[in-house]
Amino acid sequence: MAASTPPTPRLPSPGRPPAPAPAGHMVVCGDNSLAQRLVRELASVYRQRVTVVLPSLRGGDQGPQIAALVGDPLLDVRAVEAQVPDDAALREAGIEHAAALALTSGDDQLNIHTALRARRINPELRLVIRMFNRTLGRYLEDLLDRTITARVPGLDQTAVDASTTVLSDADTAAPSLVAAAVVGSDKIIQADGLLLRAKDRTIGTADRRDPLCTLALLPDTPDADEGDVYTAPGDRDGPTLLPNPRELAGLPPERGTVMLEAITSRPGGPSLPARVPRLPVGTFFSRRLRASLIALTAVVALLAAANWYVTRELPLHAAYVTLLNVLSINDPAVGESTGEQVLQLLGALAGTALLPLLFAVVLESYGTFRQAATLPPPPRGIERHVVLLGLGKVGTRVLDRLLEMGIPVVCIERDPEARGIAVARARRVPTLIADVTEGGVLEEAGIARSRALLALTSDSGTNLEATLYARQVNPGLRVVMRLFDDEFAATVYRTLRDTYPTAQTHSRSVSALAAPAFAGAMMGRQVLGAIPVGRRVLVFAVVSVAGNRLLEGRTVGEAFRPGAWRILALDTAPPDRRRADLGTFSPDSPTYTLTGDLAWRLHDGYVMTAGDRVVVAATREGLGVLLAGGDPRGADADAPAPAP
Repeated sequence: MAASTPPTPRLPSPGRPPAPAPAGHMVVCGDNSLAQRLVRELASVYRQRVTVVLPSLRGGDQGPQIAALVGDPLLDVRAVEAQVPDDAALREAGIEHAAALALTSGDDQLNIHTALRARRINPELRLVIRMFNRTLGRYLEDLLDRTITARVPGLDQTAVDASTTVLSDADTAAPSLVAAAVVGSDKIIQADGLLLRAKDRTIGTADRRDPLCTLALLPDTPDADEGDVYTAPGDRDGPTLLPNPRELAGLPPERGTVMLEAITSRPGGPSLPARVPRLPVGTFFSRRLRASLIALTAVVALLAAANWYVTRELPLHAAYVTLLNVLSINDPAVGESTGEQVLQLLGALAGTALLPLLFAVVLESYGTFRQAATLPPPPRGIERHVVLLGLGKVGTRVLDRLLEMGIPVVCIERDPEARGIAVARARRVPTLIADVTEGGVLEEAGIARSRALLALTSDSGTNLEATLYARQVNPGLRVVMRLFDDEFAATVYRTLRDTYPTAQTHSRSVSALAAPAFAGAMMGRQVLGAIPVGRRVLVFAVVSVAGNRLLEGRTVGEAFRPGAWRILALDTAPPDRRRADLGTFSPDSPTYTLTGDLAWRLHDGYVMTAGDRVVVAATREGLGVLLAGGDPRGADADAPAPAP
């Protein structure tokens, strides 16, 4: 496509106070791929008025791309250019009248500062904050929610729970990336302590694991499974999401589907505790050194026993005198009996052997500690492991997931100060500090015997180069690449699939996987996770029935919209005891079972009432309509969900 000049957006005049923003509009701060995708998500899917605060529309990371959205006549997007989102920039963006603010910068400190500014200006503002530090994020959520309670007395607690949401794009994308590398096409989310996965099966084998529902019907042509993320729901070249069960009747049994299944076989919470390799005491000393120490200890014990027999002193006194003789710090046994003199000489001989032995112990222990403090190299002969390229924010979260699952990993990172290096060192993960584009690095990581390659650096070119080289070394290798441009990712996928038809290749964009969760949180609904189907996304969210004309008073069967949304579960907990976050593990649920607060496999005849809360699976377009309680453009409630 020929290069073109992006349309010039109309910006507020710096000398004129900003006009009051329309109620319910959204503000996004950031100049990165997540901000760009989030703006597109809010404007095209949820039909929201969006204001972007960024340094420049003519440069930066995503300035021209956001400028194209601002100039699109079909989207209601405006921009405010400011180097830092200070009070003036936020007020110019209309933060005083905004419904939600998303902070997408990769700088946690900047996001915290901006969140505090925005909360002071608009106490009732819904905040969605991108943060990598999860512990600090929980503290920040509590702090900002307490601020609302103090500034707005009598505010409903459920509103406070939804007022501040801290999300991590790395955490959101990590489960999908790990699942694509380890088990190919499995995608995993968790709800109320229950682990759910999307599993590729055929129609003939769909009922093998007693699935909860059918999420998608895969295309019968191999070219569509990695189509564009923004493919319309009715596009015949892509997968059919949330199909009507009647559509599956009569199809050939070998036709592919994606089934939602519950994993109930592993107790102990939603994830196993990380396996941290320990350094046993026996590894401090070699086998020969341990044998020498044992032999010398036995000699000293025999000398102590002989001393006790000869002198007839107390055993403790005899052992004490023997140790003094061995260490050559006792007085000469002049005038003593011949036996005591002989024992003193034997103890001195044992002491001459003890000194070099103690010196060897010290040196070997020091070497062992130094080795423990460094990154171990890949073991010889390692196989069936995962090669992880890149230990940045995303790579660190993926490494945590792999270690929790007990999967052997070999990491490659060019920067010795990367975030994940400390994690790899603490958990004794074999790691190479090297540039993967240099020859021999992937071979040293054992790529020929590995099960998968996760190329997750921030450089798409490096990821692609490593993938192409790994494919030559191991043609059957499963590969997951992190690529930022969707069109480029789809082209690379099809080329690699045609070249290596027996291998599995997945191209994923972290921002594409994370944007639905951020958008759903800005709309004031809890998003449990997003599952990619090909290069489209299904979002799992918690929705209140009260006031929603598409849900309240309707049966589960009537509320189902094929291709748009489907009711999966009902929260049976009393309203005053409902958990604020169903996406985290509850200590009250010690195992994965279907007997928690969420009731699955609802009968189609169940009538939803105002006090109900449900879990839905929806396309991003369908979720936008569902959260609005109907088509925001005035369409009939029984009409199908609109496409963007």
